[in-house]
Amino acid sequence: MFDCIIVGAGPAGATTAYHLAKRGRSVLILEKDSLPRYKPCSGGVSPSVQQWFDFDLTPAIALNVSRVRYTWQMDDPVEINLKKQKPVWMVKRDVFDQFLIEQAKEQGAQLQDQTTVTGIEFKGDRWQVNTTNEPMAARYLIAADGANGSMAKWLGFKDRPQRMAVTLEAPNPAPTSSNPTIHFDFGQVKNGYIWNFPKAEGYSVSVGTFKGNDKQDLQKIGTKYIQQIGIDPKLCQVHSHPMCLWDGNQKLHGQNALLVGDTACLADPFTAEGIRPSIFSGVKAAEAIDAALGGKTNALTQYTQVIQDEWGNEMVWAKRLAGAFYGFPKIGYKVGVKRPSATLIMLQILCGELKYSEVASLAIKRLSGGFFSR
Repeated sequence: MFDCIIVGAGPAGATTAYHLAKRGRSVLILEKDSLPRYKPCSGGVSPSVQQWFDFDLTPAIALNVSRVRYTWQMDDPVEINLKKQKPVWMVKRDVFDQFLIEQAKEQGAQLQDQTTVTGIEFKGDRWQVNTTNEPMAARYLIAADGANGSMAKWLGFKDRPQRMAVTLEAPNPAPTSSNPTIHFDFGQVKNGYIWNFPKAEGYSVSVGTFKGNDKQDLQKIGTKYIQQIGIDPKLCQVHSHPMCLWDGNQKLHGQNALLVGDTACLADPFTAEGIRPSIFSGVKAAEAIDAALGGKTNALTQYTQVIQDEWGNEMVWAKRLAGAFYGFPKIGYKVGVKRPSATLIMLQILCGELKYSEVASLAIKRLSGGFFSR
């Protein structure tokens, strides 16, 4: 019997496994796919996640991006050079996730990929996890199987609202630039935007919405954008996938079990940033499970509270800002995005150096006159 079984080998599951195994706990990671595996994802990561690991993450980083470009319907451009700030990391999820898993394995965690979980049962003082191979047992269980997984439902959690996004993986028609640029385009998507993140061998273009229930053909919008930047859509791979945006503080613990990452719906409702909160939740989940194994009776309850206090309370402001910005995007672009200070403020938020609560209230009030000015 294991101390903990983790279902899902993404950043949240791998981070939990690493920190638990490092504490000497016996850990099994179950993953339905064969690793390394492709994952549709823009792949933008704040370098601030390095603070949660005692090993160097740079071998898993594909690019350092130090330039951001904004447009309104492909016009009225704004370009920001970030060379005096921390760059944005670009990762390929198959490489990044595998790198984290390998670090966890070096600490003693075990991995079984190509293993689909078919059901779970709590028996006495342990979880029995039934799989396509054989049943496994553990004292504690981590649900890290993402937006499309079944673990949260099996654990008795209510369905979490999801928003759909479309990602187009496009080959780079020219050698990678020595100064790769992130591109955000506003105005072509109602209640959302298009984001184009460079990769070592191409582009990852995503289209998503953040509020409202308007039916939009996101693939059509993404295809139009791809054509606008001079790429043949026939060369692109298209993937539809849910975004698990934070939608209010919720209970994240159950009977000897925790939700982490996308399973816990922690992605930023303003930017859709998901990797950093996934890793953060993995760190906190490992602390909670270790404490519970050590006899602390309220450790799992405290996990929910910590996520609410240290992440959810900030996402309240992120959601309010999303409602204001995407409700008046042209104004937001004119008086907010076009100000270089707005980008620097968002980078400080993504790096944990600044909080939404410190700027969002003022930003919302100034939508009619001075968005994001300080």
